[in-house]
Amino acid sequence: MLELGIDLANPAGWLPLFFALVMAIAMIAYVVLDGYDLGVGILLRQTNDLAEKDAMIASIGPFWDANETWLVLGVGVLLVAFPLAHGAILGALYLPVAIMLAALTLRGVAFDFRVKAKAPYRPWWDRAFYAGSLVASWSQGFMLGQLIIGFQNTAFGNAFSGIIGIALIAAYRLLGASWLIMKTEGTLQLSAVQWAKRSLALTAIGVIAISLGTPWASARIFEKWFSFPNIVMLFPIPVMTAVLFFIIARSLERLPLRLGEGNQYGVAVPFMATLGIFLLSSYGLGYSLFPWLVIDQLNFWQAASSTEALMVIFYGVVIVFPIIIAYTAFSYRVFWGKSTPLQY
Repeated sequence: MLELGIDLANPAGWLPLFFALVMAIAMIAYVVLDGYDLGVGILLRQTNDLAEKDAMIASIGPFWDANETWLVLGVGVLLVAFPLAHGAILGALYLPVAIMLAALTLRGVAFDFRVKAKAPYRPWWDRAFYAGSLVASWSQGFMLGQLIIGFQNTAFGNAFSGIIGIALIAAYRLLGASWLIMKTEGTLQLSAVQWAKRSLALTAIGVIAISLGTPWASARIFEKWFSFPNIVMLFPIPVMTAVLFFIIARSLERLPLRLGEGNQYGVAVPFMATLGIFLLSSYGLGYSLFPWLVIDQLNFWQAASSTEALMVIFYGVVIVFPIIIAYTAFSYRVFWGKSTPLQY
């Protein structure tokens, strides 16, 4: 970080980088893990079969609540480690954040009450779960769009962010459908293949929009991507992303025939390839934004808390962060495989 005058040998230099890495890991984990269960919620209204709805809910039942831990961790790190950026970002995104939290609350209430309500009222809780998932997903996409363009409160900026919100809904649908392909069987699994196909093209449009919108937002980011030799070294990222889209499309074409024969080989391919797209997109976005928390306004070191405060928080994160990773991995290990019928 010599060009920024940062000495990484000192705690004042490396601590902000450490917390930025923790925050990035937490947000990527949230987008991927809560992304698929939000996607399942969005897909809930694609079927009218009660047994299929129960199977969809059962596939995310052991995981969905714990997945949101990563959002709490990411925002918590932003608050305690980068308070200036926390104020700037959440101040600019107050309304979409409030909408997202209300939607997540509605979603959580609906998840618990859908099985306790009497039969005539149960469809309303299913609709509430769908609505909460849909609105939370769109809000997150809108916030991502605003982050990319530097919180431009203009007609174009809001339109761009709204389009990114729609694209993120499609991406979560793709992730959720891919999850159902892995976790379910029978007609629901075949339906999930078709749902994934319908989400693939719009997801690709969203990735392209983010890829073009990010360099447009800042001349500095444009220079990072399109100057020589950076453009050569970064060229594998869009190529690998395109290859993964091709793999997903090819797998979705072949799966119906294979599943019709009772062969479950390759059911994890769409999910793992979609996961790869999310990771590559996150890497590209991180490269574009680094070292800025607010583009061209606040970098990690400018927004960071005092070195003394960061050091105290550092010891807590070193203990807590591995525990969160461990129990997340353990829960997925315990509940891996096909989901079982929903029981309470």
